[in-house]
Amino acid sequence: MVGSERRLHYAWIVAGVTFLVLLATAGIRATPGIFIVPLEREFGWTRATISAAIAVNIALFGIIGPFAASLMSRYGLRRIVLMAVALLAVAVAASSFMRQPWQLFLCWGLLVGTGTGVTSLVLAAIVVNRWFEQRRGLALGILSAANATGQLVFLPLLATLVTHHGWRSAVYTVAAAAGVVFIVVLIWMKNDPCDLNLLPYGAAKATPQASAQPVARPPLSGLAWAARSREFWILAGTFFVCGASTNGLIGTHLIPACMDHGIPEVRAAGLLAVMGIFDMLGTTLSGWLTDRFNSRYLLFWYYALRGVSLLFLPFSLAHPAGRLSIFAVFYGLDWVATVPPTVRLTTNTFGKENVGVVYGWIYTAHQMGASLAALGAGSIRTYLGDYRDAFWISGSLCVIAATLFLSTRNAATRSEAQPQLAEEPA
Repeated sequence: MVGSERRLHYAWIVAGVTFLVLLATAGIRATPGIFIVPLEREFGWTRATISAAIAVNIALFGIIGPFAASLMSRYGLRRIVLMAVALLAVAVAASSFMRQPWQLFLCWGLLVGTGTGVTSLVLAAIVVNRWFEQRRGLALGILSAANATGQLVFLPLLATLVTHHGWRSAVYTVAAAAGVVFIVVLIWMKNDPCDLNLLPYGAAKATPQASAQPVARPPLSGLAWAARSREFWILAGTFFVCGASTNGLIGTHLIPACMDHGIPEVRAAGLLAVMGIFDMLGTTLSGWLTDRFNSRYLLFWYYALRGVSLLFLPFSLAHPAGRLSIFAVFYGLDWVATVPPTVRLTTNTFGKENVGVVYGWIYTAHQMGASLAALGAGSIRTYLGDYRDAFWISGSLCVIAATLFLSTRNAATRSEAQPQLAEEPA
């Protein structure tokens, strides 16, 4: 340990591996948005049917999180992540043979939803709280930005492949990427600093407590315990809105919405890539701000600004010259900036040992909102012929969520200062 402080702490290597896992997961989750129109044309499936399969995917992506956190605690983070990445590679590759809607639901709904649920942002929260004592906000901001970077890396390439070689070429590319990630996790991922006789990054040498860490609560009893807290319902409710206004709506339907207005698929994917660039900056900055400012005020501004951008999106689509680029930059800075302050509030209120399970349930609410938005927006488009009402509803919910954070700021400040729930006996 004498010279270890001069070397790169292994926590940053684990964070890098986790970033790669989340990046690949983001690419896989973003892929169905590119497939909506091609599947509609090849098989004659309605947009509502395809959106329903995506909604199952998104819902499982959230529901699996708390149980994945418990499994990682019991069987080891590395083993569970390896199983999830292998499932993703197989399920995505198998989808190239689908011919019926039930096969779409099986491959992209059930199997991919389960695999991505294990490798969700719950994984990032667990890694950060296990491996970092200092710079948690920054580390979580970087890992959260992997969601945007996945879009940046995958979507323009996948859209080009779909345009010139068909949607199955994109399937093979994504499956191969999952295979590469499996090898990286197998070689470099570690469960805990104790595996390498290390303390978490920034931990004091005089207080090595890694071997005596409290045990996390099981998923269902953890939910029952956390649900007694008003703070849990505030975080879960606003994160429901977060999901409804990000990957459920924009991540799934922005590309087909652009195509409805005559914008080519590759250009629409490029808009999401631009969002990815600015979200990478915005989320990393959000992590830095979370280490320094009140999380409640940060969340107020994040939701309010996102709501304003969504309320004006229909006007940007109607007159896309320049306006969509402005929307992509403005909205992109705010895409998942909500994650670092939400995890901070969860950790402070419920304890570091329970953050995986409790945040897993909060993230489940996020994905329930995303699932409902994916299905609802697809149905609105199918039966009303336009996405306008979906964007307005989502933007209005964001403004309501922002107002909720201001109206409860005093109670939230007390819970941040004195996390009494985390001190209750098991």
